[in-house]
Amino acid sequence: MRRSEFDRAVADEFGARGGSLLSDLILSAVGGRTSADALAAGVDPREVWLALCEETDVADDRRYGVGRLEPRRS
Repeated sequence: MRRSEFDRAVADEFGARGGSLLSDLILSAVGGRTSADALAAGVDPREVWLALCEETDVADDRRYGVGRLEPRRS
């Protein structure tokens, strides 16, 4: 997962409260850091995304492959 995919996934799943979650919610799965701190420390965006999903009870079917742009159609 690229950082841009992570950002799209957060925006799609959490909307306006996404920014607050990234800066305020402590995630034990990424060393007791916020998402923003974990990303700044170089933690893989997919690992942060999955930790955020786990902590906020995002349904499994909305965790994988999110944030990716739809393939272009010819």
